[in-house]
Amino acid sequence: MPAADPNPTAAEPALARVVFVTGPSGAGRSTAIHALEDVGFEAIDNLPLSLLPRLLEGPPPERPMALGTDARNRDYSAAGLVAAYERLVATPGYAPDLLYLDCSADVLQRRYSETRRRHPLAPDADPAQGIAQELSHLGPVRARASVLIDTSSLTPHDLRAEVTRLFAPEGAGRLAITVMSFSYRRGLPTGADMVFDCRFLRNPHWDPALRPHDGRAAPVQSYIAGDPRFGQFRDRVIDMADLLLPAFEAEGKSHLTIAFGCTGGQHRSVAMTEILSSHLAQAGWAVSKRHREVEQRRADTTGATERPEANKT
Repeated sequence: MPAADPNPTAAEPALARVVFVTGPSGAGRSTAIHALEDVGFEAIDNLPLSLLPRLLEGPPPERPMALGTDARNRDYSAAGLVAAYERLVATPGYAPDLLYLDCSADVLQRRYSETRRRHPLAPDADPAQGIAQELSHLGPVRARASVLIDTSSLTPHDLRAEVTRLFAPEGAGRLAITVMSFSYRRGLPTGADMVFDCRFLRNPHWDPALRPHDGRAAPVQSYIAGDPRFGQFRDRVIDMADLLLPAFEAEGKSHLTIAFGCTGGQHRSVAMTEILSSHLAQAGWAVSKRHREVEQRRADTTGATERPEANKT
């Protein structure tokens, strides 16, 4: 009978997951907190930072925790939140994340206008003043965030799906990938890790028969593929993704955004997003895709058809 191993290797205990959820008022913090609660997190919203040491004293919690905090908390400060996050990063037994929900100032102002709510930092003034003040105050937090989600063009349903995809326990430890298309006219997407410019490819916009369609349509993809440079570009992008994604995952990165841009965000970038996301899904990666400008155009079209009815007297 073989002798027992004098130094048996004990299984390493699982790290306690704690997610700080923050961002400007109106960016979707409550929605994100509820989504985390639905996937098994113990959620505490509006947590005063002064109570955090007492909350986390003793052994690490068995359930993952989601802690929501923003400028409305009485002892909130950007430096205090970053310091609390850094302390937890250095504390054995914990795997913290700082989730920052970003949103453009104009979208935040529109949301406040639509809901007729007052901004917590400017209750008696134009919400734009409070928004500008809060975004400036949150700059250090945004810069330190480990996960950043831009909610400017997301519906609450989209945000819940994104948070669930990133933080659901069954997805823990696996790199989650977002592939998206965008228009350079509207600027680079916030939080993109890798950006590819597709504006050198032949543009279906100049073909009247193709212009109304986007890059998901087969004729549009065939037109773009007719560019003699397309094949090498597609293959090298795929080769780069195949090389880098396992390395990012081995490094412990939890989420990666790959963005393709073109002039209008309707044709070339959309086609490349479809091609790469399909390849990654077939390779077994957890991948989602977004077409920022296509989604915005659809929302604008829907709004245009609804507004005349709403304005009838």
